Amino acid sequence: MDNKFLDKVASSLSVEMPHNETMDEYLDVILKAARPLSEDLREHKFYMNKPWLEFRDDEHFHDAVLHFFNEDHEYLRSINGDVEQGSWRYLESSNKMLISLGDESELYDLAFLDPEFFILSKHGDQQRLKKAKYFVMLFEPVGRRLEWRDAMEKLFNKYRNNNSFYLTLVVVVLLIIVLVAMLS
Repeated sequence: MDNKFLDKVASSLSVEMPHNETMDEYLDVILKAARPLSEDLREHKFYMNKPWLEFRDDEHFHDAVLHFFNEDHEYLRSINGDVEQGSWRYLESSNKMLISLGDESELYDLAFLDPEFFILSKHGDQQRLKKAKYFVMLFEPVGRRLEWRDAMEKLFNKYRNNNSFYLTLVVVVLLIIVLVAMLS
């Protein structure tokens, strides 16, 4: 069997988290692979009535910011215990979310959702505007003990662990092919 082929298969089986400098760069890479594991915004049970802790990669960001998406479309944002009230709305036909706070409203696309992660991407070209592309939140009991890079690794591990079954299957098939080739 060709060594180049085996090297290529081996390298594809060793799934390492790429190193990046910003959370947006990490998410651009991780979400491409993890997106199939995501729930949908119509599944309110995954994000409603839960405390979501905001994450940023800004070294000057030290506030504890919690977000709540409650029944009757009530949106609460707590910054270090100071609460602001607004509203949220799921736009079913486009799978987008509109979040309003005071006179400001922002439109988001779903990037990833599961019981621990709620990641939205702000609509428009945020990179051109030199703003964060993603609005990253973790379920508070999970996120409270993590730094932003740890959170990225945790999300990447969801993808890596989900693929372990397929990786094991590939290894078994390759072993069978090698054994059949050796016995022939």
